[in-house]
Amino acid sequence: MKKFFVMCAALLFTATACMAESMLTLKDIAGSEFSAERLSAITPLADGESYAMISKDGKKVVKYSFKTGKQAAVLFDADNTIGENVKKVENFIMSPDGTRMLIQTESKKIYRRSFSATYYIYTIDNRKLERLSDNGPQQSPVWSPDGLKVAFVRDNNIYLIKLLYGNSESQVTKDGKRNSVINGVPDWVYEEEFAFNNALTFNADGSMLCWIRFDETKVPSYSLQTYKGLEPENKEYAEYPGFYTYKYPKAGAVNSSVSVLSFDIQARQTRKMDLPLDADGYIPRIKMTSNPNTIIVYTMNRHQDKLRLYSANPRSTVCKLLIDESVPSYVKEEAMEKIMVTDNHILVPSDRSGYMQLYLYTQTGQLLRKLTNTNYEVTDVYGYDERTGNVYYQAAGKNPMNREVYVTYKNGKTECLSGNEGWNSAVFSTNYKYFVNIWSDSNTPFVYSTYDNDGKKLASLIDNNQLKQKLAAYKLSKKEFFSFTTSEGVKLNGVMIKPANFDASKKYPVIMWQYSGPGSQQVVNSWNIGSMGQGALLDEYLAQQGFILVCVDGRGTGGRGPDFEKCTYQKLGDLEAKDQVETAFYLGTLPYVDKNNIGIWGWSYGGFNTLMSMSEGRGVFKAGVAVAPPTDWRYYDTVYSERYMRTPKENPSGYNNNPMTRVDKLHGALLICHGLSDDNVHPQNTFEYTEALVQADKDFKMNVYTNRNHSIYGGNTRNHLFRQIAQFFIENLK
Repeated sequence: MKKFFVMCAALLFTATACMAESMLTLKDIAGSEFSAERLSAITPLADGESYAMISKDGKKVVKYSFKTGKQAAVLFDADNTIGENVKKVENFIMSPDGTRMLIQTESKKIYRRSFSATYYIYTIDNRKLERLSDNGPQQSPVWSPDGLKVAFVRDNNIYLIKLLYGNSESQVTKDGKRNSVINGVPDWVYEEEFAFNNALTFNADGSMLCWIRFDETKVPSYSLQTYKGLEPENKEYAEYPGFYTYKYPKAGAVNSSVSVLSFDIQARQTRKMDLPLDADGYIPRIKMTSNPNTIIVYTMNRHQDKLRLYSANPRSTVCKLLIDESVPSYVKEEAMEKIMVTDNHILVPSDRSGYMQLYLYTQTGQLLRKLTNTNYEVTDVYGYDERTGNVYYQAAGKNPMNREVYVTYKNGKTECLSGNEGWNSAVFSTNYKYFVNIWSDSNTPFVYSTYDNDGKKLASLIDNNQLKQKLAAYKLSKKEFFSFTTSEGVKLNGVMIKPANFDASKKYPVIMWQYSGPGSQQVVNSWNIGSMGQGALLDEYLAQQGFILVCVDGRGTGGRGPDFEKCTYQKLGDLEAKDQVETAFYLGTLPYVDKNNIGIWGWSYGGFNTLMSMSEGRGVFKAGVAVAPPTDWRYYDTVYSERYMRTPKENPSGYNNNPMTRVDKLHGALLICHGLSDDNVHPQNTFEYTEALVQADKDFKMNVYTNRNHSIYGGNTRNHLFRQIAQFFIENLK
């Protein structure tokens, strides 16, 4: 009997221990414990039959077959090179002819998309590895079309490497200077808001270099104070803090003066393109064509409702208008970003007539036809097959929460190529015969498979079964999608996560998360769902603490067409806040919701809308957390703020409707968090807002994170931040 008792006790202890081990922890969520396996740097190769990727250990670049998904060859092996040596491959860039590659190592982040790195030239046939340059790290290298030259940027100047001349290095520009002139890479606001890090290209025969030049001399500067800190430690600031000063144009301020230049490599002659451009206009892209006498230059007016594409002759400097795209309110960033220049055509996404659709032009600017004609949004563009006239793209065809991969044939017939319901994206082969499909849904981490262009599955690459098995040990809830109609008659989509031991007879406190920014979506049938992605594991953790978690995409968010998305134009935060308040009122009608204990939180724009919602006037939120929030669009950059708001001078009433002017209406307990080195949303936003709260005699709590940028990570930082958020809601809603 005693032995049986001891055995039972042991079993009970084991079961209890297993149960304890099966509870999510913030440290694991903040770390890599639940990271999904993903394929990195999938690069389709010129043969149309294969793609290349970096191996898991970062030592190799491996060639795989699209048809079988199996390894076909090792293109680069860090342990088997002649000449130089590298420890790890961080990325690679294939030469156009496929005989060489640039190996990226020792990368150092600058801003969100920009970085410097040490690059090496690797010749595949003889395994020879050579430094691209001995004179310091490089930015944004590009191959010439013949693979015999490489251009890159260092210290705001452009340099040229000629492989046929012993990798000789020559300097193309000499006027580059920090906080003054930038050649070949974008300034801060262009990089952040036009989403690119390279403003440099060759022409089609490699005889000319063309680039965008940014003169930011007159752009106002902003200084971030930097401390010694830890993780990493800046010992040079051990006694006295330093300052990081850079050019940042706030709404209404002067932007960089921009121009397009060309360089004749043989004649060593620099020319300026005769480009029609407003004095305050933008040049958000420059692209090579198949014609040596033509590059394509994008321009945009300051209001960002007119996008023009010009053909520019790099020798004569003559520029001719090809496409004049004019749309209501603003041209969406992703529409501009997804324009594709093929050998003979230009593929343009546009919402000019409603939902985002695809239009086909000749390279002389003649509109040939509208390629798609659907009552749903085209959300990504994979390419146009010159041989067949077929176009491949992603769209929200079934509902706004899902994405599918589609083909529209030359005859107008459209077919879905992805089989599983959820979120599908694709990487196509260069000849469009095959694609890698990346699928997930809200409860299933990423699955990678190869398909042919008829939608037939060919091979499985990654299934993330190991992660699924790991998560199966935890008591997680299924995500429940729902919709409701507000008092204004607007139908909104949402997702709910209930505690695993949910009891419908009880009443639960609710935490709402949201982002709410223009064109964004968080209510998605994808593994990227959740306040911090990862299958909503942070939100699952909060559900384990006894909360119901809810997210609703309000007006202004994407996937539902321009009428829904652009209705917030010139009044950011007004409708978005109303919709979050309406969500809280709707939740309060559910029998299992404690309507007196509803909280809200968000990061960045989500932090802004948290503050707007808590001060909307109807006082429905008992607590809220705002992380890195903009608090007055006058403090934010020109491109983003003015895209949606125009300038403060043009739209004073829109700018005046902000958290700063609403402090007297703030209702509920507030925690506000900010990184002191946030180059995107400056800590000024939080400091000025909290000062206004003080003067309005409003209580709040504030956490600041030393030397942290907009993402607030490094060392134990994320774990600490998550714990502050969780504890704040536990203290104020339970």
